[in-house]
Amino acid sequence: MSLARVWHELSQASIPLFLASAACATLIFPLRAIRWRTILQPVAPNQPLGALWRSTAIGMMANNIFPARAGEIVRAYALTRQTEVPFATSIASLAVDRLFDMLVLLLLGVAAFIDPAFPREAHVAGQSLGDIARGSVVLIALMFVALYALVFFPKQLVRAFELFARRISPALEERGKLVLIKFSEGLSVLRSPGRFASVLAWTLAHWLLNAVGFWLGFKAVGLTLPFSAALFLQTLIALGVALPSAPGFFGVFEKFATVGLAIYGVGATQATSWAIGFHILSFIPITIIGLWYFIRLGLHLSDINTARETAT
Repeated sequence: MSLARVWHELSQASIPLFLASAACATLIFPLRAIRWRTILQPVAPNQPLGALWRSTAIGMMANNIFPARAGEIVRAYALTRQTEVPFATSIASLAVDRLFDMLVLLLLGVAAFIDPAFPREAHVAGQSLGDIARGSVVLIALMFVALYALVFFPKQLVRAFELFARRISPALEERGKLVLIKFSEGLSVLRSPGRFASVLAWTLAHWLLNAVGFWLGFKAVGLTLPFSAALFLQTLIALGVALPSAPGFFGVFEKFATVGLAIYGVGATQATSWAIGFHILSFIPITIIGLWYFIRLGLHLSDINTARETAT
């Protein structure tokens, strides 16, 4: 694959469509802030939406600049700097946040599979997509079991932890006990069917809007693909970048984009052109916004290390 050919493809792309694509990719973050407020409602009601939005933007900026997904911890820390939400509760709420992401991404990925336009014999890394989907279902189920056990049986799990930690370190026992209690409080949204449905609806809105951004990006580089291709590709890329990686997921994002689009018969040059164009244009706005809030709140690089140390 020639970089000159990729540049030629990008030079022929539709700028208005790419900008619209980037706008969709940026607008998903206010939706994340609204969803976060709903998740926190049972234990930290009526949190100011502005603080949640600023923390979300700062967290995404940190993901884009620092390695190993530091943004999740920074996002929780930024909220504690603006509100009275305890750090452990904030972290627990983000565990719910990510769990709903995985659930909805899996559901939308399944929707893409059942679309008649989906290539039926497709494989990724030597594995059939059916096997990957089944493995994802098992993972999600195990995560839900673990979280619901902590929601409905916190005393029993805390007691089990105390018996285990006491053999290692009394200090670890006391600190871990407090963290588990706060963590279980942060999962309170899972107790209410109404709030569960609300969080699920906001998550669907988030990922459908993101998929619209992907699809507009396809159009920008001349790819004629069904909307279900955007649903599938965002699921694949989200799974690919879920583990700690380089800042901004550069390289990983492009690799999974070319793998996913190859399933639809898209060549490496055109797939890379879409991935680079979409990735850079969606990277810039939220990174600038997050940096602006980071500076306005008086945060410093040392706060990143403080947040990491607090989380361990």
